[in-house]
Amino acid sequence: MANELILNVTLSETRVARLENGVVSELFIERMRDEGVVGNIYKGKVVRVLPGMQAAFVDIGLDRTAFLHASDVVEDLSYDEDDDEASGKQERRKPRKGIDREIEKLLKEGDEILVQVEKEAMGTKGARITSHISLPGRFLVYMPTVRHIGASRRISDISERIRLKNLIRKLHKGSGGFIVRTVSEGVTEKEIQADIDYLTTLWKEIEQKVAKAKEKELIQAELGVLERVVRDSFTPDLTRLVVDAPKAYEQIEGFVSTYMPEGKKALELYKGSEPIFDAFGIEVEITRALGQKVWLKSGGYIIIEQTEALTAIDVNTGRFVGRRDVEDTILKTNLEAVKEIVYQLKLRNIGGIIILDFIDMERIQNRTKVYNALKEALKADRARTTLTKISELGLVEMTRKRTRDDLRRQLTNACPECDGKGYLKSATTVCYEIFREILREVAHLEGKHVIVTCHSNVANVLYDEERQHLEEIEKQIKRRISIKNIPEYHLEQFEVAAK
Repeated sequence: MANELILNVTLSETRVARLENGVVSELFIERMRDEGVVGNIYKGKVVRVLPGMQAAFVDIGLDRTAFLHASDVVEDLSYDEDDDEASGKQERRKPRKGIDREIEKLLKEGDEILVQVEKEAMGTKGARITSHISLPGRFLVYMPTVRHIGASRRISDISERIRLKNLIRKLHKGSGGFIVRTVSEGVTEKEIQADIDYLTTLWKEIEQKVAKAKEKELIQAELGVLERVVRDSFTPDLTRLVVDAPKAYEQIEGFVSTYMPEGKKALELYKGSEPIFDAFGIEVEITRALGQKVWLKSGGYIIIEQTEALTAIDVNTGRFVGRRDVEDTILKTNLEAVKEIVYQLKLRNIGGIIILDFIDMERIQNRTKVYNALKEALKADRARTTLTKISELGLVEMTRKRTRDDLRRQLTNACPECDGKGYLKSATTVCYEIFREILREVAHLEGKHVIVTCHSNVANVLYDEERQHLEEIEKQIKRRISIKNIPEYHLEQFEVAAK
């Protein structure tokens, strides 16, 4: 399988697309003014402790205070150990049963604490932080606060996992733990030793900085987007990395020469006249990823509805009528939808709670086929996912780890007309609201003449279809009503006054 990384770099924005056999599988966008903070380490100050939520809010110098759960506070090293996918960020580790983790006994207001950002601030929520620091290197992730040696789930060869773990036990005798990253498969003892030395030295430097730092100070920033992409995405199966900016190419070449010289042959500077994302067909996919409806090759389609709390994905047969029985048509549509759903989750970076509404299947074996297909397709997703069995109604509840905003939040704003609702009240509905407002306020209005100011579309309905109703209200309140239309008004905006 041909895997490529395509980088579009400008002064204000860096866009990275991962292509698998020419198809966009992942998309990452970072803008200079919205530079991410995930992975950054801060010396924070506890500003509020909430026993009812078993959490604390910590000021780390960002616009909003960050959220710290009790299970993310370092108190001792008594934590359960299990293998984890080493992506450079850790899943929240739960303490052993029986250990008292009441937040009010761990922290108090005014405490200074070393924390690392796990999740970006999203919507109205502040960043999610942890005091379990993780330092990602090229081959390993160092966890100074956890006694644990694990390996990426993506290293499927058990003997290789054992070899790498034993290497770490042999080479590292100090405190803390390590997780072996996916790219470590087949690396030498010398390379593992170099990564251990680099990461442990970096941690010592961080400890020294913390001792001198003031509260709310940035202690260690995560690598820039280019270095981070190369470190995390330059896997052995990558056949080509293409970048369109000469300076960025030189920067990447320098990083690769230092840490992975064997990868230099995969680097390529794009020199075409056509914009690089147009040349590789990526721009079209970005536009498609912002749409609500996604068509399937068979003629069916899926609808993706994103809300603050969750994402709902609905599967429909659309124009696909099949050739045999209805159940066979439904099964084929659902199986095709599985591949597209997993693809869209990755492309759009949709996370959190996700509800999949497949077309109802009467046969249990068909529901099992769709569930197994979904489970298999999600194995290729680098984000951690959990899912439930398909219910009799065809519903699947799943979660997908989210560390940054999804593509829609990054690239769009709420519609200024409907304020993100996706609909507006009809002109007739606004007319009836105006009638109720007149009757409600007439006793408080001084003057014999009522003036209604509204959008021109609403005014047209008042003059036409609702003219009789308007005259009846004039008789009821014994006042004349004049309509003043202003095209610049919002459709739902109106004012009732008197003179």
